Amino acid sequence: MSDTSKLVQKSTTAQNPPIEYCLYARKSSEDDERQAMSIDSQIQEMNELATREGYLIKEIRRESHSAKESGQRPVFKKLLEDIRTGMFTGILSWAPDRLSRNAGDLGIVVDLMDQGKLQQIKTFSQSFSNNPNEKFLLMILCSQAKLENDQKGVNVKRGIRAKCNMGWRPGMPPIGYFNRAMNGIKDIIPDLERAPFITEMFERVAKNGDSGRTLKRWMDSAGMTTRSGKRVHLSNLYLMLKNPFYYGEFEYPVGSGNWYKGAHQPLTTREIFDQVQEKLFIPFKKAKWGSKTFAFKDLFKCATCGSLVIGEDRYRKRKTRESVYHVYYHCTRQKNYECPEPYVSEDKLIKELLRYIQFTRTAHPQMVKPTEKLEEYIAEYEKVRKVILLNQDIDPDSTPLDIYEYSKYALRSGTVDEKREIIKALGGLLYIHQRFVCSSPVN
Repeated sequence: MSDTSKLVQKSTTAQNPPIEYCLYARKSSEDDERQAMSIDSQIQEMNELATREGYLIKEIRRESHSAKESGQRPVFKKLLEDIRTGMFTGILSWAPDRLSRNAGDLGIVVDLMDQGKLQQIKTFSQSFSNNPNEKFLLMILCSQAKLENDQKGVNVKRGIRAKCNMGWRPGMPPIGYFNRAMNGIKDIIPDLERAPFITEMFERVAKNGDSGRTLKRWMDSAGMTTRSGKRVHLSNLYLMLKNPFYYGEFEYPVGSGNWYKGAHQPLTTREIFDQVQEKLFIPFKKAKWGSKTFAFKDLFKCATCGSLVIGEDRYRKRKTRESVYHVYYHCTRQKNYECPEPYVSEDKLIKELLRYIQFTRTAHPQMVKPTEKLEEYIAEYEKVRKVILLNQDIDPDSTPLDIYEYSKYALRSGTVDEKREIIKALGGLLYIHQRFVCSSPVN
């Protein structure tokens, strides 16, 4: 080779550096890609191809994610960003549908080729570079993969509708039923172990007016469990009582308004189901979340089980006079459903807090540490108090003010913030045991 030819070859090599490929392997975990080649097999085949053809693989990236929707694959999204910055100039992938099954991602790939940032896409049997024919073929192949996805979606929905029209609800049936497949035919049959409990559950509510907690105690004592062997949770029990599947109808999808007559055996009747809804679920106007404020919310724990204590309000009806509004606090029973701690009214709780403050300031004064905010509240109250005492010809210094005297006012007539600051001064979190305030849980 002449010196001139060598110079031309060196110049060409400098102007056209080798393509730096990223080997991208993807397989979705969804049912429609069960037959697709595994990620490891894709990497092995493309590595062998790169070795034969002399391709430079700069990095290997793998991803288990569906390509049906645009911009939802984090690894592929990062690959496109790296191509924009010049980290890669080519992609190695088993097939075009590994890169895209949607129009959005396909448009970004073709746009990068138009900009010259993506020089080549190499699959096992084809190659696509920045020329009209190859880009057109790439778009056809990826669009064909999108068409297959769309058709599968339509066929699946059509199959679900047909199944619903036949009376078979898709998915796992509720407690009390089993899915059965026999001689190629699938149907839903009653669970002989649990179905009698479901039937009796509806009858107990309709005839006796049993509450949810009463039903749960009965089920737990009788050994009623879920299919996984766990006790039925109270919230699940209420969902079961609202499920129309048990009297022979179902809505699919839930909230769509599409109702179907089930082909399964009902475990109760429509009449009993309606009676249950009337007795167990009384309509009421639900308060807006956060509209109610309880002064001692999240400031106490149950001394028996360690759950938080929450507040509730009630109107107690009376025969001859107007209803009385009152607030009470009780254990959430999050840690122990059978926790025996009784409720305590807010008035009783305030009396107990005053008793606790009086005891603590005498026996353990070092435990009382007013916050800066509480000291400001006390100082403001002191100014008003002195004016009132002077107007009554009483020397304000004769009755010194301390946190106990201030608490007698604030816990009964102060703002929610003032009440909470007092609790913080006592250590932040206290316990309630048998309607008494204490500083530690019961062993």
